[in-house]
Amino acid sequence: MENAVNIKINGFDYQVPAGSTILEAAHSVGIEIPTLCYLKEINAIGACRICVVEVKGARSLVAACVFPVNEGMEIFTNTPKVIEARKTTLELILSTHKKECLSCVRSGSCELQKLCHEYGIEDENAFAGDVVNYSIDASASHMYRDNEKCILCRRCVAVCDKIQGISVIGANARGFDTHIGSAFEYNLGDVACISCGQCITACPTGALAERDDTQKVFDALNDPTKHVVVQTAPAVRVGLGEEFGYEMGSVVTGKMVSALKMLGFDGVFDTNFAADLTIMEEATEFLARFKEGKNLPLITSCSPGWVKYCEHYHPDFIPNLSSCKSPQGMFGSVAKTFYAEKMGIDPKDIFVVSVMPCTAKKFEAERTDYSAVKGLPDIDASITVRELARMIRKAGINFRAIPDAEFDAPFGLGSGAGTIFGATGGVMEAALRTAYEVVTGKELTDLATFKAVRGVEGVKEASYDLDGVTVNVAVASGLANAKKVLEMVKSGEKKYDFIEIMACPGGCVNGGGQPIVPASVRNFEDVRALRAAGLYNDDENLPVRKSHQNPDIKAIYDEFFGEPGSHKAHDILHTGYTERKVY
Repeated sequence: MENAVNIKINGFDYQVPAGSTILEAAHSVGIEIPTLCYLKEINAIGACRICVVEVKGARSLVAACVFPVNEGMEIFTNTPKVIEARKTTLELILSTHKKECLSCVRSGSCELQKLCHEYGIEDENAFAGDVVNYSIDASASHMYRDNEKCILCRRCVAVCDKIQGISVIGANARGFDTHIGSAFEYNLGDVACISCGQCITACPTGALAERDDTQKVFDALNDPTKHVVVQTAPAVRVGLGEEFGYEMGSVVTGKMVSALKMLGFDGVFDTNFAADLTIMEEATEFLARFKEGKNLPLITSCSPGWVKYCEHYHPDFIPNLSSCKSPQGMFGSVAKTFYAEKMGIDPKDIFVVSVMPCTAKKFEAERTDYSAVKGLPDIDASITVRELARMIRKAGINFRAIPDAEFDAPFGLGSGAGTIFGATGGVMEAALRTAYEVVTGKELTDLATFKAVRGVEGVKEASYDLDGVTVNVAVASGLANAKKVLEMVKSGEKKYDFIEIMACPGGCVNGGGQPIVPASVRNFEDVRALRAAGLYNDDENLPVRKSHQNPDIKAIYDEFFGEPGSHKAHDILHTGYTERKVY
């Protein structure tokens, strides 16, 4: 092995990559060291002291997550001294922790709970003493924070700062009174949080969780006056299976549809259809703007976290935002207009549920500028993948044992272009597949043409020739990366015609509403790439891979909208935006 160092771990000789931390080196040879505060490339502060190990010659235990290896180092990861230190630390954490494990939303996926079990904590109150009582902050539309379950690992703070560039939370006060909060103790709902939920997926305990709307959905399902329909976003099909023991990236569309039908929904539909609808409108909008040279670059509007970020932090780019509603919004709009008319149902009696990999969709569902039918929300309830999994379990459905089922008409057919919406670069690629054929009049036979926009890199760019005209595009995921792209556009350093931005790193596959993945996995596996691979595989296996070739899309334009970009389409499928304050 080139650039390697020789070390000993627990008496055995190993060669490991030079520059590794002890944590990384141990993992590379099959030895796992527990952590609580560490998240690779996000939070490496050595604060929780759970990862401590002995190093020969060191005066004290060292934090494996930040301590680098060097030639000849001798490391001990499981001595009585190490085990006792970790156990004592866990007992100290528990001394101020709200111990509601039986009812906590994270029971079974809590990293603190798992470690306490593994290290045989017998006395939860070994260091019982004073505690600080905090009220639960449920002011935000998408989540709540319970600081009595917080262990001050600061993973949420780090992801908000480094990955999203928002920094609306941090450590307030000092010493025993230290707690996570917003500046001046503002509630989360009163600051410029963009509702992405990345803090929730970073949290190792139940201190942060999405607002649970499952009872609202159950109540609707049990209301005989309501016609309850549900849509599932593209990334849900590669996330939901993890909740039931499937390998990461497994496509479980058939079982997901079957479970939803068993829950009692009157119609089970595919958001891929609405994604195709979005492409028809957005590609038309782009081509019109490109031809006129007006309000370029066009920037996608599918990610509500990104849209909220733009409204708060970059309102000067609002004219560049596509006026298209997101696929969630478009589905709700057609459900309460076209579908209501087709089925002969009063729109007020249709209850639309969305299953999304995203917590910002909860905020989006409450936007007052999103209603296609005056006085009615397009979306009545938006739930996360985690919430759907809870509903399935509560209903006693054995997910792995049920047969596959198919989506219902008329919104049951989605193209491969709609499927890849769930991965960063997917919206761009889907739009280009359609724009190419509209502009050139030629069939796009090689769908690998636009693969340059794929991948988990934070910023990607490419240039394409559309019938002799060069179109410059960029893709960004994670809002810190979005800020970089916007600043390059503003300074004139870059000139793009079309930009896709997703709030979450890697896109919806890594959304704040996806199944919780512990740090022990996140630190060594690329969750984004594994889930995205499932979507791209699904795309390749679908019979229709371009939005404009979806027969159901053709039908809704023939029967209802007339053509993409029509006056009726604008009234129902498009929206506007507003500048928001930054506190």
